[in-house]
Amino acid sequence: MTTNRQIHLISRPSGQASLENFALVSAPAPEVGEGEVLVRHHYLSLDPYMRGRMNDGKSYAQPQALGHTMIGGTVGEVLQSRNKAFAIGDKVVGMGGWQEYGLVTAATIGMLRKVDDSQVPLSAYLGAVGMPGVTAYYGLVHIIAPKAGDTVVVSAASGAVGSAFGALARARGCRVVGIAGGPDKCAYVVDELGFDACIDYKQHTDAASLSAALQAVCPQGIEGYFENVGGMVMNAVLPLMNAFGRVAVCGMIAGYNGTPIPMATPQLILMQRLRFQGFIVSEHPQVWPAALAELAGLVASGALRARETVAQGIDSAPQAFLGLLSGRNFGKQLVKLI
Repeated sequence: MTTNRQIHLISRPSGQASLENFALVSAPAPEVGEGEVLVRHHYLSLDPYMRGRMNDGKSYAQPQALGHTMIGGTVGEVLQSRNKAFAIGDKVVGMGGWQEYGLVTAATIGMLRKVDDSQVPLSAYLGAVGMPGVTAYYGLVHIIAPKAGDTVVVSAASGAVGSAFGALARARGCRVVGIAGGPDKCAYVVDELGFDACIDYKQHTDAASLSAALQAVCPQGIEGYFENVGGMVMNAVLPLMNAFGRVAVCGMIAGYNGTPIPMATPQLILMQRLRFQGFIVSEHPQVWPAALAELAGLVASGALRARETVAQGIDSAPQAFLGLLSGRNFGKQLVKLI
């Protein structure tokens, strides 16, 4: 009998998450019933939003249940199928969770999508041509809605969302500025992703210093800002926003451990007539086909060269996840399962 190794959440973090919050569990691989599909996962996606779901509090989604497999995106291959829509060997992407095998039931079969890995690497469907890429697309196209020549800024620029945002914005004729942590990440953002500039926030101890560095590369101000971080970074960007600027709020990783995230100058929202809009990309299924088509084209053509950090084996997932939360990853964080 095939063993299915899983990572369960066994306790909720108090402050920073730790390895003690997780457990490696072994169980028999599930049997396939009528209408169901068994997927062998090749890659597991690790994403910052997972930290928020580890808390038991009010949020846009139900908390991760204790004693159950951690929720997460996966890409893999159909191993067994009793559903006519899927054949053995099909490559698929879905929400299989932190485990080696996933059973997709007839009731949730729509969550499983076939993908083509002949032009786009399979792992990219968890990053640039997956949820992170579509997140960047929605925030840029439907909230910031830039014109050619606009200056747009994205925090966490070297990550999966930030790199896709840069490629999409460049394709629309924008001037693109990133914020990232460390000289290597900033060099990658400029030299490989083609951003016009990138500011290393780790070289600044306060928002005023970071804002001055941003102003030097955004002398005409900023029309659009894609927010992944919050805290000091957000407080550095807001004074540079032009009138009627748009801020797409995707994440606030600075507050994921329960730390308050004060906004230093909220009066700027009124003074500059700014539009702030938070969004959850899963609530906008209508944009996914167009977004995925454009992103796949950017990856296939080489216009988007998203970097990946890959941990090996299901047992490495908790440590890799903690590294993601502290910024140790470079680009999209994945776990390779086979």
